[in-house]
Amino acid sequence: MKYDVFLICPVRDANPQQKKVMEEYISKLESEGKTVYYPARDTNQIDETGYRICCDNRQAIFESKEVHLFYDPTSQGTLFDLGMTFMADLLMGKPIILVNQDDIEITLYKSFSNMVIEWSKQ
Repeated sequence: MKYDVFLICPVRDANPQQKKVMEEYISKLESEGKTVYYPARDTNQIDETGYRICCDNRQAIFESKEVHLFYDPTSQGTLFDLGMTFMADLLMGKPIILVNQDDIEITLYKSFSNMVIEWSKQ
């Protein structure tokens, strides 16, 4: 595998606090000697339609040992990358690790929030 970790996270609309948390998390992993694919840094974000970005992220997900998730339910890119990771998990046993589990709201109804918490327990 080319990367130890692919980080699913908001990119386009990430707020300063989210960026700070993600950058600190990445620094911690990299200080432990892990290679981290961070889309905001490692995927060329100049793309008129977003198609190439999705292709680049798909390739990096498949080339990573595991996927870590900074979950933001408002991020469309996060939801798209989650779908690709769900398939990669089925095909390759790709584990998902929640970065910000304490920030994820459990709902009383079916939701992606509940699904990612359940998935991370598998």
